[in-house]
Amino acid sequence: MRLTKIQKQDILAILAEVYGATSTALSYSSTFELLIAVILSAQCTDVRVNVTTKRLFPLYDTPAKMLALGEKNLTELIRDCGLFRGKARNIIATCALLCEKYAGCVPGSFDELVKLPGVGRKTANVLLSQAFDIPAIAVDTHVFRVANRLGLAVGDTPLAVEEGLMKLIPRADWGNAHHWLIWHGRKICRALRPECGICPLAALCPSAHKN
Repeated sequence: MRLTKIQKQDILAILAEVYGATSTALSYSSTFELLIAVILSAQCTDVRVNVTTKRLFPLYDTPAKMLALGEKNLTELIRDCGLFRGKARNIIATCALLCEKYAGCVPGSFDELVKLPGVGRKTANVLLSQAFDIPAIAVDTHVFRVANRLGLAVGDTPLAVEEGLMKLIPRADWGNAHHWLIWHGRKICRALRPECGICPLAALCPSAHKN
């Protein structure tokens, strides 16, 4: 079933009503901490990342401090996060670049962010939206899955879904809509066992009858 534009807008209106002005579940107190938390979140739950950063950030909350910690010690501190060796290597390389090129500050442009080791399109868009209040839609696994299931933006790649959502959703709502889709994916439209029976979107969702 192919949704009309009006049906898609109805879905977005329901998501806005249900999830409102939700935000990231990651715990952070600075742009740098958000950057590190998002890098750590790759293939790892936000709950687990928050456990890791709770012991990391009180002592190493700047690029200089993290760089001084060193890759070996950082690897041990983040061992409970998936892919911890690669993440430690990227974080130290990113901290070195931040200190050398940006005076210890996180840059606020997409092109500069994606040049940081461990930062891809999704991470850059999270930073732009969450830290710099620049409209962006970050397509993680939840957004990709939910957008496709709901028929809001159908695509085989995160970029295709991102572009589809950007065409559909008003620019001013990009940041909020990103979180609506994430929270819906976590609470109801889960990967293996979506709760279609209690979903407020079931009547409009083209995938509901399949689950």
